[in-house]
Amino acid sequence: MPVRSISVTETRATGTRVALIGTFAVVAILGLAAAFLFVNLPDANAFNARVERIFVENDLTSEAEIRLLEILAQSGTAFSDTLASYRVVIFVLLVFATAMLVAALGLLLTIVALNRRMGEIERAGITVNALLISREERAVYLNNMEFSLTEAAIETLAVLAEARMDDDVLNGAELEALISGKDASDCDEASGAMRIKRLRDGLGNQLLSQVLVRTIARRGYMLAIDKDVIRMV
Repeated sequence: MPVRSISVTETRATGTRVALIGTFAVVAILGLAAAFLFVNLPDANAFNARVERIFVENDLTSEAEIRLLEILAQSGTAFSDTLASYRVVIFVLLVFATAMLVAALGLLLTIVALNRRMGEIERAGITVNALLISREERAVYLNNMEFSLTEAAIETLAVLAEARMDDDVLNGAELEALISGKDASDCDEASGAMRIKRLRDGLGNQLLSQVLVRTIARRGYMLAIDKDVIRMV
């Protein structure tokens, strides 16, 4: 058990490191892309500087020429304002993209962690400390959980419990024979399989029912618990 605890701690620490590295990588990549984009955007004052250069280098005295320069200067100012607004829009989009990618990375890591945890639970199974079967109440008490079952399901579980205490594995025909009182040769394998299915349906929890009532290939069915924890009243 201590070895397993250390393994879980190391796995959690590794997952945290991967999440942090991934987050920093996403932010860094988008930061470099933003820097490259802003550096390569044209200068907002380039157009105004060119108009000013034309005015300085040329002797423009007529009213029409001066008016043309004023129009060009106004166009440059409009271009500068438009480019400034584009910079703001690009910045907002990059921030939004960063947030979305970080959120997507977080969700992906969460899903991976949950799937890994579910796999560990399925592999480890469920530890049954007590199994009490009450035919009179038609109920089964598994650890601190109570399940109300039909009379047929209770009988099926009781037969499986008795077989487990004797270290026996029952196939479908043998299970049906013990419940119905018939000879095993006169019973159908499918009838016993149907009883197992109804028992699992009655237990409800899929993981619990699959772990508690185990199917052994080409042999039959058995309760996958310690026989010392079984009690019947």
